[in-house]
Amino acid sequence: MSTSSGKVQTVTGPIDPSELGVVHPHEHLFVNLVPPNLRDLKGEPIRMEDLGELRRNWLSNPENLSLVDEETSIDEMRRFKESGGGTLVDQTIHGLAPNPEALVRVSRETGVHIVAGSGFYQVEYHPPELEDWGVEEVTERILGEIEQGFGDTGIKAGLIGEIGLSWPVHPNEDKVLRAAVQAQRRSGASVSIHPGRSEQAPFEAMRVVSEEGGDPGRTVMCHVDRTLFDLDSMIRLAEKGCYLEFDLFGQESSFYPLAPIDMPNDATRVHYIRQLIDAGYLERILVSQDICAKHRLTRYGGEGYSYLLQCVLPLMRQKGMSDQAIDTIVKENPARVLTLAG
Repeated sequence: MSTSSGKVQTVTGPIDPSELGVVHPHEHLFVNLVPPNLRDLKGEPIRMEDLGELRRNWLSNPENLSLVDEETSIDEMRRFKESGGGTLVDQTIHGLAPNPEALVRVSRETGVHIVAGSGFYQVEYHPPELEDWGVEEVTERILGEIEQGFGDTGIKAGLIGEIGLSWPVHPNEDKVLRAAVQAQRRSGASVSIHPGRSEQAPFEAMRVVSEEGGDPGRTVMCHVDRTLFDLDSMIRLAEKGCYLEFDLFGQESSFYPLAPIDMPNDATRVHYIRQLIDAGYLERILVSQDICAKHRLTRYGGEGYSYLLQCVLPLMRQKGMSDQAIDTIVKENPARVLTLAG
């Protein structure tokens, strides 16, 4: 194993976990959410008068789904840093147009630590050749990006994911998840899972993690706040030993264009987190914003990556959460996730 166990692998090199500060464990600085076969479609420039429609349905304009401008990312990360942010995890993986070299430039320009993810997203974003690959070949490709780096850049991933699953899970997605778990076992990196839009999906994903001998304590279930809608289900998932990631903070609209889901608002998210803490699962909780579209950036009138620090943490305190509990959620828990196991 050529990873730096006991360290966090950022795009500029390994660092001690104590250097991370406040962590956003699930974001996207550079991403294209338009499926590859539809990327010839051109959207319209984002205008102020479009923001209401984009907040209701952020998929309505392809231009909104592409984050590619480095100067914009640098400006957003400076705001994040000035607000008290320390580290951002970019979970843009194959199929979503990752740009590790740009991540390095943004990190060096702003002083924000950036961790890059590795793996493959949902089936409609898979490269055609993945159909013919076996689990071992997918595993080796993920391991290569953790241990040697992306292509010939030498820039290494520090996390596996977000591994994209649909519902029902496509056979090629199942293959990728199994490969991700194998890579977890061999590299010491944690795996982050984007479950399908079904309350069964996180439990099915954890069944595969168990079958493949993965470590639930190094497994993150993303998007809990659009997948599970009652405390009992959340506790059942926490009992599997994985992290529950509430990563859609800032998405306050109840309208959800991808499924018939009643999205919670931020106060409801904090309410669930408080209940999970009361049930004994403080050390299983992560929070983030999952920014992946222009309308959520400050440059386009959105909340920006600083929103969690400026608005959500004060809301947590207002609702009775202690500073120690908040530090556990935004510093200690993500540090454990990102520290490479020996």
